[in-house]
Amino acid sequence: MSHQGDETYLPAFAPGKSPHESPYISYGTPYPKACAHHVASTFHARRVYILASGALSRNTSDLPTLVSALESEIGDGAVVGIRKGVKPHSHYSDILEIVHEAKTANADILVTLGGGSLTDAAKVIALALANDATTLDDLETLYFDSPSLRHPLLPATIPIICIPTSLSAGEYTPLAGATNDATKHKHSFQHLSIGPRLVILSPELSTTTPLPIWLSTGVRAIDHCVEAICSTASTAEGDATAAKGLRQLVPGLLATKTAPRDLAPRMRCLLGARDAIGCGLLRVPMGASHGIGHQLGPLGVGHGDTSCVLLPAVMRFNRPVNAAKQDAVLRVLWGEAAVAAVLARRGLDRESADLGAVLDAVVRELGLPRSLKEVGVGREELPALAEGSLRDRYCRSNPVPLRERGQVMEILEMVVGD
Repeated sequence: MSHQGDETYLPAFAPGKSPHESPYISYGTPYPKACAHHVASTFHARRVYILASGALSRNTSDLPTLVSALESEIGDGAVVGIRKGVKPHSHYSDILEIVHEAKTANADILVTLGGGSLTDAAKVIALALANDATTLDDLETLYFDSPSLRHPLLPATIPIICIPTSLSAGEYTPLAGATNDATKHKHSFQHLSIGPRLVILSPELSTTTPLPIWLSTGVRAIDHCVEAICSTASTAEGDATAAKGLRQLVPGLLATKTAPRDLAPRMRCLLGARDAIGCGLLRVPMGASHGIGHQLGPLGVGHGDTSCVLLPAVMRFNRPVNAAKQDAVLRVLWGEAAVAAVLARRGLDRESADLGAVLDAVVRELGLPRSLKEVGVGREELPALAEGSLRDRYCRSNPVPLRERGQVMEILEMVVGD
């Protein structure tokens, strides 16, 4: 694999630190130039299918700029298909339309320009293309715990390049979620072959993302790091990776809130999100912030906002059993001068403030929601939310395992906001 003069190009994770082949990351070169170079010289591809963010396509010139760079590098007609936006949660109907278009055009590489559902869609598309899946019923045979899982399940062969615009960091994993339009059920697709091969990081491109989305997806990445360190199954390696992520993410997000056009803290955040997802790849189980948060998704709450609301409360609930681990997180946060200054300005004392209070202060400083009421979830929905949470594996792996509805309700009452 080749790289260019100003480009940093290296594996996202150290060899042996990921259960699947590590994607490469690229930064330091304008993303259109980097993408065109690697399509041609690293992947030797000639027929590009682009999945682009709908908002990015409507509101910026980034998509035509990328198309122009690809055609300048490879030749006219290099881009054989473009999809502008997919529905949230990657619906089967969108996936099948793109599978048909990519197959008909004989695409030999997928490029995503944007984040979230686009990334998930590209992974499922790659698996569908390899297994000639062309119908809703066909896709039902591809998700990992399907009762009708096909054997053999052929590995994806078409490479994926991701150019993300948020801090969700799904670009680093071989996991994807997609929703059956008919049943409304969202299923998890897992195969080592569907992980993107290259992630191109562009802090400049990230400025096109609405600031609340950028910041809230960053808090989701903080959640990965905090629950990894605080897990009863934490490891020294996982703790080091998570601490590294926190040192990038928290100061980076605070600086971005103050100066949204400053690219240096955005780059810190992008690298911190990579480290945050690395905790999951080391198979450290998450806790109740993730577990309860999964139940808020169907209520229309974004993953980032679930972490903003729940993480401080979950830390307060868990503190009696993992205070030492929480104190380790506190040392990391207070050790960053920019973070310490914000906490002191908000009246927190290093010796007495617990982790819940510190995280609450960070989220408030970012101007993000801190209650269920703020994200549109009312008290009447709490019983069903609590009941559903008990079925989530991360509630069971919480440092205080959640086995009774009353335990979940105790956490929810802290954040109901009425």
